[in-house]
Amino acid sequence: MRSASRWLPAVARTTGIILLTILIVFAVFRATAPFLISSGLVRSGIEKALSDWTGYRAQIEGDPTLEFWPTPRVTLNQVTIREPTRNGKVLGHVDSLSADFSLWSAIRGHAHFHEFHFLRPILYIRRDENGLIDWTNEGRLSKAIEQVETSSGQGLPMRKDQDAAIGMLTIEDGSVEMTDERSGNIYKLGAVNADISWPRLSQALSAVILARFNGQDIKLNFDSAQPLLFFAGKNVNTTTSFVSPVISWTYTGVTSISDFSALSGNLDLSVPNVPSFIAWSGQRLPAADALKNISLSANIAAIDNGLRFNNLSFKINDSTASGIMDLNYTKAGKPKISGTLAFDQMNLNPFLAAFSMRLAAETAIDALLNGNPLQRLDLDMRLSSNKAALGPFRFENIGASLLVAGGKAKFDIGDSGFESGSLTAHLEVAPGDFDGGGKLQISIRNADFGGLFTRLKLIGPLPMPSSASLDLSLSTTKPIWVANLSDVAGTLHFTSSAGSFRQFDISTFRTLAAEKAFFRMSDIADSSFDFDSINVDASFAKGSAEVQNAAITGRNETISFNGVVPFRTNGLALSGAIEATSPSDADELPMLPFFIGGSWPNPVISPVATLLQKPAQPQQ
Repeated sequence: MRSASRWLPAVARTTGIILLTILIVFAVFRATAPFLISSGLVRSGIEKALSDWTGYRAQIEGDPTLEFWPTPRVTLNQVTIREPTRNGKVLGHVDSLSADFSLWSAIRGHAHFHEFHFLRPILYIRRDENGLIDWTNEGRLSKAIEQVETSSGQGLPMRKDQDAAIGMLTIEDGSVEMTDERSGNIYKLGAVNADISWPRLSQALSAVILARFNGQDIKLNFDSAQPLLFFAGKNVNTTTSFVSPVISWTYTGVTSISDFSALSGNLDLSVPNVPSFIAWSGQRLPAADALKNISLSANIAAIDNGLRFNNLSFKINDSTASGIMDLNYTKAGKPKISGTLAFDQMNLNPFLAAFSMRLAAETAIDALLNGNPLQRLDLDMRLSSNKAALGPFRFENIGASLLVAGGKAKFDIGDSGFESGSLTAHLEVAPGDFDGGGKLQISIRNADFGGLFTRLKLIGPLPMPSSASLDLSLSTTKPIWVANLSDVAGTLHFTSSAGSFRQFDISTFRTLAAEKAFFRMSDIADSSFDFDSINVDASFAKGSAEVQNAAITGRNETISFNGVVPFRTNGLALSGAIEATSPSDADELPMLPFFIGGSWPNPVISPVATLLQKPAQPQQ
């Protein structure tokens, strides 16, 4: 202990002297640095560094400002990057550029910079016909990209003489304008704020970018272990996420900046508000309001001429599905989506809306929308579901297909359960430019229409058959997404088995017909009329249905009628007769002609005593 006490003070004094010496040298070095370092050297060093990296000419208008605490840092104002010609095109401009630099290197006459901060930069870039970004003009970055592009071993590290330190790049309130020569579009990003970490050219890159695009705030995260290969258009592993109020997605896997068909990885995508997304993307599509939200999750794999979405989980509005989907290209180079989706339950309205949107994209008006991608998209989808709905109608075990290809557009329900019966349907849109109209055919067999009418809460006297069949054929000369009932023409054939005609007392009808010239339908609603069959034929045109050969046949009496039913006014104008079902009962149940007019469900009935009367039998 005594020995230690003798030498401990000596060690402490020596250590103190060394630390004090270091602090003095550091303080003197800091104090004299402004006199030892030339601002012109730092300025020329920044100009040279920018020129070397970009391959273009860097021009600095403002005088540099040097700071030495807490770290040496230089700030330059009004920095412009131009093409290396006399009146070269401006490729970028920065209001203020600051960077850390090595104090020791600067004193030795060399300027090495890192930790760059760009205030209000403006960058103009170009994406060429091959999908590659024109990054630089034979600068250091361009040469590094070219080196990895031509390297046979693309994953090999760079040589030390080709590698370079970059560090952290911070962007504040910047903007980017990209001209895409492949599509002819110009894309602009504003309010760009970014933190980009790229220690060296040979190392991984990580970027977080905040920006504003088409009036919406967006956030992009990008990570790649091989950024130079990515910029060269090669296939590399990346992790990318994009977040905005109208669309968000996350992708992890192989990607390429020049060829999206090289994608191979996991994708999660969500569009929470489809109409807002369409408006944000600059499009105007009919029927878009029927699509509320879309999301999908899938494993993406490259196939011949396209991509395959395996293990696809798909949701549209409240309908979820799983299956497989392909995105590829036809021989003519047209993109095509095909596949099979199986739903537990689904709503057909969004699919028909998407169908209409796709067709509307072909109209002459939509051609003015700068090339809507729907114009160039073919569809061939197979859909199945245990349960399905189309408005108030319900289906079971439905199998459907959606086809838009080769000038044809079809939506088919090949087989489906419908109200305890079966249904098939075919919707076809006129070929050509798709704005010439279309046709709809529906065939229903042995369905419970009585139960359907009850569930729909339809009012008034209606037939309630336990089993009925319907054949409906409609057409329109207007685009199906704008056509209304006034634009539809077609035919209907309806037959049913036994049932009851509710709110129609045929005995009271005969009694009131003998007593009054007019009475209302509600006056005979105390009872129902049992029938054995119904047979109705009707045609549609100009907003009205013309009823032909309609007959409700009961055991003792038969009701027959024909006339016109306008859709818009809920009105009707029908002439008919009640007579004995069997001719042998004609004397007991004489023919009773009548006219029904007014508004449904309570029109006015007028007996016609002088019409359709059977001639009196001559007396013997």
